[in-house]
Amino acid sequence: MNSDKMNDLQPIVLPRPKDWRGKSVYAALKARQTNRSLSDKKLSLQTLSNLLWAANGVNRKTGPFKLPGRTAASASNSREIDVYAALEKGVFHYEPEAHRLDPAAKGDLRSMAIGRGQEKWGANAPVRLIYVADIDKFKTSGFDEPRLHDPEGQKAYYYADTGLIAGNVYLFAAAQGLAAWFHNCDREGVAKELNLPESKRPLFGQTVGYPGKTKE
Repeated sequence: MNSDKMNDLQPIVLPRPKDWRGKSVYAALKARQTNRSLSDKKLSLQTLSNLLWAANGVNRKTGPFKLPGRTAASASNSREIDVYAALEKGVFHYEPEAHRLDPAAKGDLRSMAIGRGQEKWGANAPVRLIYVADIDKFKTSGFDEPRLHDPEGQKAYYYADTGLIAGNVYLFAAAQGLAAWFHNCDREGVAKELNLPESKRPLFGQTVGYPGKTKE
């Protein structure tokens, strides 16, 4: 990241996630859907906090292999998927252990979290999540199985693990009356704007916000 561009973008200290009121698991599953029509209504800081925790937050200090446990499973508890939140004022990296958003890039870069030809949907939605696989984290997994060092094995794991996080987001959105949409992202744009090393690979995006007037 370019520190000159970041000097006036501060970390966002998130409030502790709260036990929110919402639909039951059954009702959330029944209501789960992709909704590409999203309004520009802002999410409260508490809702953003709950969303990020639901996506891939720490839900127990000691999980598999005596490493912190997350709300979304990962291969050998590698926890290799980094979640970024593209907001109106900048892109932030979600730090699950500290439950904090750290600045990653300044400015409204929500458009890079969407694939080409999809820009018309949810253009001003309050948050677009970006999922990035950090391949180096496979080196510090709880169980050092051979497939964690094989490129095809790694690919299978980080795609599956991203899907688990996205599924959590869909269920949270359904439970809270929010709209959500899992989609491609501008991988080259994300890598450039976030100044990512080769070991970090942008994968997908997911837009979250309040439903718009019409459903797509």
